Amino acid sequence: MKVTIIGVAGGSGSGKSTLVKKLQEAFGAEDVSTLCHDYYYKEHSDMNYEQRTQLNYDHPQAFDTDMMVAHIRSLKNNETIERPVYSFVEHNRTAESVTVKPSKVIIIDGILIFENQELRDLMDIKVFVDTDADVRLARRILRDVCNRGRSMESVIEQYLSTVKPMHEEFVEPSKRYADVIIPEGGFNSVAVEMLIQSIRSLINK
Repeated sequence: MKVTIIGVAGGSGSGKSTLVKKLQEAFGAEDVSTLCHDYYYKEHSDMNYEQRTQLNYDHPQAFDTDMMVAHIRSLKNNETIERPVYSFVEHNRTAESVTVKPSKVIIIDGILIFENQELRDLMDIKVFVDTDADVRLARRILRDVCNRGRSMESVIEQYLSTVKPMHEEFVEPSKRYADVIIPEGGFNSVAVEMLIQSIRSLINK
């Protein structure tokens, strides 16, 4: 089976996850599976919770991208993988894993997936979700406070200290590698429908 890899990148809160979810909903699990770069945050069991909260999670070094590259290569070779599980509440990888089987289309998403050339070279289609900074910050506050048990103060402090500077240094420059740029991501219904049709044509080949 030929496996097509679609990369979806963009800033934190840009609408990547919404886009990926809508693409997933349009196809069966056997045809499309997903991998998020966030699953591959490095393990830091050697640190206590307070130390882990001080780490820069928006820098390329925060991720075990080598493991993700190896997993994608395995999937392209029609091999099943066990991908890691990460807890955003504990800021650490858990002992669990999730089985991911090969499928015709695999969608990978993350803020920094275009930054790494080895990872980038595995992608057949690269999509960048482009959303205004104020919208991204508002979405990030809602997500982290409501879903991840964070305080608004900690979210804003993290945004100003690491998220914004890392976006400017690594995420925004990676936009030049995109084949397609989608304003507002999953909230752009026209672009979503165009992507769905493109993926459907790949599956039906």
